[in-house]
Amino acid sequence: MPVKKRAILSVFDKTGVVDLARGLASMGYTLLSTGGTADALRADGLSTVEISHYTGHPEILEGRVKSLHPKVHGGILADTTRDNHRADLVRTGIEPIGLVVVNLYPFRAVAARPDARLDQVIEMIDIGGPAMVRAAAKNHERVGVVVDPADYARVLEELRAHGELRPETRRRLAIKAFAHTASYDAAIRDELESRLGPSEDAGDDVSPFPDTLRLDLRLVRTLRYGENPHQRGALYAEQGAGPGTLAGARTVQGGELSFNNILDLDSAWRLAMEFDRPAAVIIKHNNPCGVAIGESLGETFEKARLADPVSAFGGVVAFNREVDARAASALAALFLECVIAPGYAREARDILESKPKLRLLEVSAGDPAFGGLDLRRVTGGHLAQEWDRALRPVSEARLVTKRPPSEGERAALDLAWRVAKHVKSNAIVLAREDRTLGIGAGQMSRVDAVRLARMKAAEEPKGAALASDAFFPFRDGLDEAAGAGVTAVVQPGGSIRDDEVIAAADEHGIAMVFTGERHFRH
Repeated sequence: MPVKKRAILSVFDKTGVVDLARGLASMGYTLLSTGGTADALRADGLSTVEISHYTGHPEILEGRVKSLHPKVHGGILADTTRDNHRADLVRTGIEPIGLVVVNLYPFRAVAARPDARLDQVIEMIDIGGPAMVRAAAKNHERVGVVVDPADYARVLEELRAHGELRPETRRRLAIKAFAHTASYDAAIRDELESRLGPSEDAGDDVSPFPDTLRLDLRLVRTLRYGENPHQRGALYAEQGAGPGTLAGARTVQGGELSFNNILDLDSAWRLAMEFDRPAAVIIKHNNPCGVAIGESLGETFEKARLADPVSAFGGVVAFNREVDARAASALAALFLECVIAPGYAREARDILESKPKLRLLEVSAGDPAFGGLDLRRVTGGHLAQEWDRALRPVSEARLVTKRPPSEGERAALDLAWRVAKHVKSNAIVLAREDRTLGIGAGQMSRVDAVRLARMKAAEEPKGAALASDAFFPFRDGLDEAAGAGVTAVVQPGGSIRDDEVIAAADEHGIAMVFTGERHFRH
């Protein structure tokens, strides 16, 4: 049977829909649309048939039922190569529909509003839209389905060139459509699970781990390669990942990011946001090599750089404040891979333009968004855990030695403890009140981590504070620290030999506090 050119346009996001409709109309398409889309098209002088007029049935239930009608779904799902389908169409007076352009209610955007009520969220659960999308995607051998405004231009170009969409294009669009509805349903599931799941007073036995964990990720960019040139790599973002996340960061200067750049940028940004005062963090191979706080970013960066000037070369830097001209001048004097910050002053941008290969990323200030679970791949599966967001203040730690730390030692312990959380275990951090001195990362024994931190210290660590991410299993670590001149220690405690370690601290006159909180980072 002859098929007329007929398209349904029903979109919440009306970006580009008028230009698409104008192009379809110029090729002889009859345009069917729902109320809001019809209004937008008519406002631009385009002729359209409202679906309620096409079906002969008005919208009901405050718009909940608009397109759920046999004339719509029969027209989308008909296989016109089958005799019985053609007979059904003739018998019911249904015309085939060749193109379905639909995007859905903004469920995620509404659900993300802090004041969104459950009834408002429920109303954003689209019914007719996903039904049309899935129907068109199922029948993609005969019907084109478009859910993304970014595809409008290519669809028009192909229709003009060939009179119809090529089979491979319809297949690609169908797969994208099913991914779109799957993502939409996943967002609804997650939101309702969070709102309608066990109440907060259900007790500590409520598990944060669902029986089935589904990932819904969007490709942000492909990368030059993965960790090594023989591995391909890409960055994916969680749906709804905002500007406060590394995946949502904006590149303001420089070329393509590498897989390793992204890992280091994320580590640097997370550590920088541990501090309220202006902070600078330098990361190398996913470990901090210099961290400092101060009154100005320029001064702070210099202190961080001098903590380990050799390792700082070619590193990744994070600031928790807008980069100013003084900080930019200091950055420009050193070869660096990337910088991430909440912003860059105009004067800073002018200075850093002299380093065109330096990648500058901008990300919204504030607590980094930690959505969902912290996942890590293993062969055949994933490990899942809650994010390590805890950080017990040193001021609340338990004094276990005869001598308490002085005010200055407490400040140095606080900085060292915050940094130790972000160092690969076994981790030891030597610090003063405003900067790290030496960092021992990723060692197989804790005493070796102390030795490495002492070796890495760019200045004499006499009078320094020391943070350990986990307990000292033997007193040898304390003895090594004392030999380096350490006068105060913060550690979780919990070893069966704590008494021996405490006794060693007292022998050396070291003040030591226990947080009762471990921060392994494997």
